[in-house]
Amino acid sequence: MFLKVSGAAVLRSRQRSFPTTIQKSFSYFHTTTMRFNKGVPEWATVDPNALGVNEKPYHVLNIVGGKWYGDTKGTMEIPNPMDKDSPAIFTIPDTSVDEIEPFVQSMKAVTKSGVHNPLKNVERYLMYGDISRRAGQALGEPETQEHFIQSIIKCVPKSYSQAKGEVCVTAAFLNNFSGDNVRFLSRSFGVPGDHYGQESHGYRWPFGPVAIVAPFNFPLEIPVLQLMGSLFMGNKPVIKPAEKCAFVMEQFLHLLHHCGMPKEDVDLLNCQGPVAEKLITTAPIRLTQFTGSS
Repeated sequence: MFLKVSGAAVLRSRQRSFPTTIQKSFSYFHTTTMRFNKGVPEWATVDPNALGVNEKPYHVLNIVGGKWYGDTKGTMEIPNPMDKDSPAIFTIPDTSVDEIEPFVQSMKAVTKSGVHNPLKNVERYLMYGDISRRAGQALGEPETQEHFIQSIIKCVPKSYSQAKGEVCVTAAFLNNFSGDNVRFLSRSFGVPGDHYGQESHGYRWPFGPVAIVAPFNFPLEIPVLQLMGSLFMGNKPVIKPAEKCAFVMEQFLHLLHHCGMPKEDVDLLNCQGPVAEKLITTAPIRLTQFTGSS
């Protein structure tokens, strides 16, 4: 089971499940003008307010097999969407087709039974419940919340309230799947047989190696909901973020690592579309979650 949900659908679901919390959150960030300036979280690799200021832009990295790296043949500069004459806000690896072999091998190392399932490594359900709790709690803290608000604003020119809304919805999702809720999500079923000694059991099973191609307009909410649904169920995802906002997903993976997620659990590939297509068709990826248009 690889949860397939759109950002809008999750928002509606959260509003039904947590009407008071969500309504209070939306009321708050539509009326407040407060801005927090508490510094950069300890896990963060850069202050988003510094993006587009320095002549030498921040360089976003890939991660594969638990190792961060950014040494590729080419790089892409991401311009400031609000000021074309200012320095680039960051650069990303322009990974080429002949540089994706480590990602192919990473996907091949995962069996179709996934990293965990109801019969294997079951302790990871509770592990991800705890990771989700920690990440959701972090997104509710002013310092981390402001870090992601400013990261979104830098990449996608949204208003402060729009960016904060994206962070709040993501936090609500993560909090909802804290504790035992990841384990409950994988609930199996049993059906009595039609004769003595016979019965049927069904399990929610992962796909194993999967891919996520994420959009640019919700650089945190949509890819995080898709990514966490994949991880909860025991899949090993490789995520290809939109080039314009790859910085946001890189920072979120740093947060997940800080919250206890093994670095080997997610691969991050920065590249152009044809390269991602080559990976998906070459590696034994068993399901692709694509959000966008062609």
